[in-house]
Amino acid sequence: MGMIDFKVDEGKCIECGLCAQECPVGIIQLKPKPFIREAKEKLCMECQHCLAVCPTAAVSILGKKPEDSVSAKGEFPGVEAMGRLIKTRRSIRKYKKENIEKETIYNLINTAAYAPTGHNSNSVRFAVVDNLEDMDKVRNSVYDSIKAISESGKLSANYTFMASYQKVWENKGVDIIFRGAPHMIISSAPKSNTSPVADSIVALTYFELLANSMGIGTLWNGMIKWSIEDIDPTLKLELGIPEDHVIGYIMLFGKSAVKYARGIQNGEAQVKRIKL
Repeated sequence: MGMIDFKVDEGKCIECGLCAQECPVGIIQLKPKPFIREAKEKLCMECQHCLAVCPTAAVSILGKKPEDSVSAKGEFPGVEAMGRLIKTRRSIRKYKKENIEKETIYNLINTAAYAPTGHNSNSVRFAVVDNLEDMDKVRNSVYDSIKAISESGKLSANYTFMASYQKVWENKGVDIIFRGAPHMIISSAPKSNTSPVADSIVALTYFELLANSMGIGTLWNGMIKWSIEDIDPTLKLELGIPEDHVIGYIMLFGKSAVKYARGIQNGEAQVKRIKL
């Protein structure tokens, strides 16, 4: 069986060789059925390409069975629909004070976890605030921290504007940093990964597109990232981000209190054609 548990149902296998052809590290051999030599198993990237490409569902690996995978034969969004979703996406800064159902939130996260990662590391971690009450605590903690750092004279000149935002919140109850969003998600990955920041941002992009398709508004938020990485790093631990992780980005999300009627007009992309 081996450590990666590569199995072939010989009754289903048609010896097409697709699993061997698609293996990124070329460790699957044919005899005539596919197999992997035990000495080669350590090279496996655990990408499951062999399981996914098999037309007869004959290949299992890592304890994963093909019948438990989502079929590629179902409905997909058309080019026009997908293009409309991307072109009408807006950064939402006004939210309804309503919780999104937790089942919906965790379905979004579990789907976003399918996003590609460098060297197939699959180690992006999501820290999420899934209810209004906890969001209020996070919001107050960040604003209180900004105030304390500012009053101690330790706030970098680059972030003096954050102190002014804190005062607006304290004196007028206007939430410039969090925009009154009911939920927040932070993506992070181990610093030792090949591309931890890129991996984390790609995962949040998948999260955003699926959320937008469900009518859920999102906002990429750099101010919260600055608050917990640069202004007061102790907040990073308070929010449960592992010490050995680097934050990719932070996203606010919730039911939008505004509905946009159309997309904007960006014009054509800046493109440089490479010609050697």
